[in-house]
Amino acid sequence: MSTIPPWAQGPFELIVHAEEHLRQGEDFDRRISLISFDNAVEVAITTYLSLNPIQRGGKQYPKVDVEKWLYNYHTKLDFLEQELKNRNLTWDVERSHIVWVHDQRNDQYHGGSKGTPEKQVLEIVRKSALWIMSVLYNIPDVEDILNAAIDAKLPPPTPQSDKIFDQAIDELYGTVEIAGQIYSTSEILFAVDDLAYRDIGLELTTKQPEEEAEQ
Repeated sequence: MSTIPPWAQGPFELIVHAEEHLRQGEDFDRRISLISFDNAVEVAITTYLSLNPIQRGGKQYPKVDVEKWLYNYHTKLDFLEQELKNRNLTWDVERSHIVWVHDQRNDQYHGGSKGTPEKQVLEIVRKSALWIMSVLYNIPDVEDILNAAIDAKLPPPTPQSDKIFDQAIDELYGTVEIAGQIYSTSEILFAVDDLAYRDIGLELTTKQPEEEAEQ
């Protein structure tokens, strides 16, 4: 898997933020997702044009052109169109579609719209952000990197007890009475110290076959 270069972390973090909200799925989250994905499109282009040529494969652009392209959202898309031509590439997402979802975003951000973005809008803006990131920063597997980044933020899975460990521990130690309530030893040990539970369970279950073999 490729990596995100340090100078591209800004737009990529916007994509991660948008994806997290998209996966939440609530109305508020979908609005934030639209705004963040759209911001990622603009920031990806702005950042790219602001880089030192060594950070973009030696590509250089006249200062007057850069200033013109950085003027607004639509001039940034003018740059993207020129860049695609220079690289003999075509629009993976039609420019008219990118402009359309940008207008939807403006309705959410500036127009005070409280409507929920449609699924199609979110699909287009997400695809646009990932595609532009991939093209400008030469990252072919942005989607895989995004999924890995989201997974890394998830909490670790909740530990689960093991029936074999439970049986081995309870056969040896039986039950425990606490405040008049009867509990199995394995249940108490697992709740109090999961690591000790697993160490003891592993020791008992590996010792039993050895003892049986000796007999």
